[in-house]
Amino acid sequence: MDLLNYFKPVASMTAEAARVYMKGKNPEDYNLIDVRQPAEYQLRHLAGARLMPVGELQDHLSEVDKAKPTIAY
Repeated sequence: MDLLNYFKPVASMTAEAARVYMKGKNPEDYNLIDVRQPAEYQLRHLAGARLMPVGELQDHLSEVDKAKPTIAY
């Protein structure tokens, strides 16, 4: 991933829209990724979220199922 990929437009949603989306879906139907730092993740995170700090995303891209929608926060 190069730097320009960070600036490509992507679909986004509000926190409330994400809550509604997740409430109506099986957690196996989407990727939920927490891009904060480990200390922040340990304090509190959404159930089912996988920690992938933004600075390490490139190292973990192969772990993300590209066939599923991804929610990152």
